[in-house]
Amino acid sequence: MDTRHLLRISATAFVAVGLLISGCSSGSPSSEASASHSASGAGSMAVDPAALKKYYGQKLAWRACGVAGFQCATMKAPLDYAKPNGTQINLAVARKKATGPGKRIGSLLVNPGGPGGSAVGYLQGYAGIGYPAPVRARYDMVAVDPRGVARSSPVECLSGKEMDAYTQVDQTPDDKAETDRLATSFKQFAQGCERRSGAILPHVSTVDAARDMDILRGVLGDKKLSYVGASYGTFLGSTYAELYPKRTGRLVLDGAMDPSLPARTLNRDQTAGFETAFRSFATDCVKQADCPLGTESAAEVSTRMKAFFKTLDAKPVPTGESRELGESLATTGVIAAMYDESAWPQLRGALTSAMDGDGAGLLALADSYYERESNGSYANLMFANSAVNCLDLPPAFANAAEVTAAAPSFEKASPVFGRGLAWASLNCAYWPTKATGAPHRIEAKGAAPIVVVGTTRDPATPYKWAQSLARQLSSGTLLTYDGDGHTAYGRGSDCIDTAINTYLLEGTPPKDGKKCS
Repeated sequence: MDTRHLLRISATAFVAVGLLISGCSSGSPSSEASASHSASGAGSMAVDPAALKKYYGQKLAWRACGVAGFQCATMKAPLDYAKPNGTQINLAVARKKATGPGKRIGSLLVNPGGPGGSAVGYLQGYAGIGYPAPVRARYDMVAVDPRGVARSSPVECLSGKEMDAYTQVDQTPDDKAETDRLATSFKQFAQGCERRSGAILPHVSTVDAARDMDILRGVLGDKKLSYVGASYGTFLGSTYAELYPKRTGRLVLDGAMDPSLPARTLNRDQTAGFETAFRSFATDCVKQADCPLGTESAAEVSTRMKAFFKTLDAKPVPTGESRELGESLATTGVIAAMYDESAWPQLRGALTSAMDGDGAGLLALADSYYERESNGSYANLMFANSAVNCLDLPPAFANAAEVTAAAPSFEKASPVFGRGLAWASLNCAYWPTKATGAPHRIEAKGAAPIVVVGTTRDPATPYKWAQSLARQLSSGTLLTYDGDGHTAYGRGSDCIDTAINTYLLEGTPPKDGKKCS
């Protein structure tokens, strides 16, 4: 298992999210960009607007790419914003122009979260064709893969075979030997990242990505940035608002993170979120004829799930390939299905097969979570995820002894997942680059109204995070979805979709505290 506060939309069903830019006049660097900010700590670095003019003034060479109607380009950005005249990096950008009818509002960027999710892939696979037609009619749909991600100078760490071994390491160690083996796997992962991507590792923070977004805003000719970000994308969006409040347009932050929390609290809160989601699954499972974990009560389902994980820890089951299904991969497979309730039938079937000695179904769910291809290669999702998370916040734990001491609180938060998620939080302890960020409140004073969306039984971004962020933001308004799954926009609630569409198209936010189901 390896979740490491991986905050993204479902691996089983890409759903709503995006970034949006509105306005018509061109943007350029100003005193706002050079001011001292506290965003993630790294934002305190002063940036010389004069030195950035060449980036804001660049022209993108668009070319046809992907399916019909999409265009791609490469944008330049400084590797180190403290040295804008130094090394440059390439960022992949894609768009699908507004279709009409109606007057074009501006550019709509999309980002599926992560950190590590490919925004370009998300645009071409869903947002550019699946967003509500009125929104696509009036916005150019645009995406940029954040630095370190996918097509934008990607962070690389391990080979496919090395990742296979890494994902199978026991993350519920029972003795010193297993604890040492787990710590060694984290060290080897970090060393692989430093060896393959050492030059970019210090420069993939969320602050850096937010500054890249402002360059793109200027290059596209938009006066203000309006943004719909999902999951981790909400942290990216709120960071942008903190850095550039006067350039902030219509922001929708769906499945919100709470930037005021330290890494240990974030990880423990997310652990509780997965427990909430699993209880919801368990309550539904007992009503189904094919539930393999019992038919009497949700508590019975939880007890049997935990017992099955323990069985796999002692004796993995075959999968039809060289990899066996042990506790770590099985837990990741179950967690993957918590992101979207539409995956629950698949999970029931996979669990039934695994309990009968065939782990292929749960392995497939785990592979979808890790973005592992059938040829054994991996996307760079997990590499970028660790690189950004370990730079944005100091590590949750400094050593194994701290995990051991804190594990009971994680197990209290989730009897099913707690122990494993506590140990998974150790990874940043061995990271080669010191964190530049720190937990802090984001107020974004002076920003236009910002809509924060929270789902009551969200597994990855607990509802209380949305409540907290909405309170922190000086112009925040909370929109609540009473339901299951990760994020809310585009997941079947007409109430949510109408409220957000109205805001994006007309600029009118929903009433603070509005609830939908």
